[in-house]
Amino acid sequence: MDETEFWEIIDSTREAADGDPEDHADLLVERLTQLDPDSVLDFARHFEARYNRAYAWDLWGAAAVLLGGASDDAFDWFRCWLIGQGREVFEGALHDPDALAELLDDFDEEIDGDGEELGYAADEAYEQLTGVVAPDLGLPPQPAEPLGSPVDFEDEEALAARFPDLWDRFGPK
Repeated sequence: MDETEFWEIIDSTREAADGDPEDHADLLVERLTQLDPDSVLDFARHFEARYNRAYAWDLWGAAAVLLGGASDDAFDWFRCWLIGQGREVFEGALHDPDALAELLDDFDEEIDGDGEELGYAADEAYEQLTGVVAPDLGLPPQPAEPLGSPVDFEDEEALAARFPDLWDRFGPK
């Protein structure tokens, strides 16, 4: 599976789910079970590689603005959700997390920002297809620390200065 096919699967299942992350995950599992097990593992490698690339302080800070704070788990789920938003939003956010202010049509922290189930979709599909747990993907582990300079999630002035567009649009009112 190449990168284009990976993003096509992400996009088509998100569109069919009408943006609902839980429905998106269910549809993604359905779609992946139509593939052979090796292709599901390829999909999982693409997903995991992007998940690890998104382990960055700036992106975590952007998640904190959008979510009104972001614990370790919340940031993990946010990164899964971000992948689920498609290539343009994902790559745009990695390049400039403040650009999420323009890349997102809207953001409802009650339903957006939590893509935990998307992170398990390939594992679930692989297990449905084979009856066994997916093997190790053979990718380098996530870095021990996020990339970039740390962000103080408690300092609203610092967040507003670092993410001015995101803060203006989605920060606390």
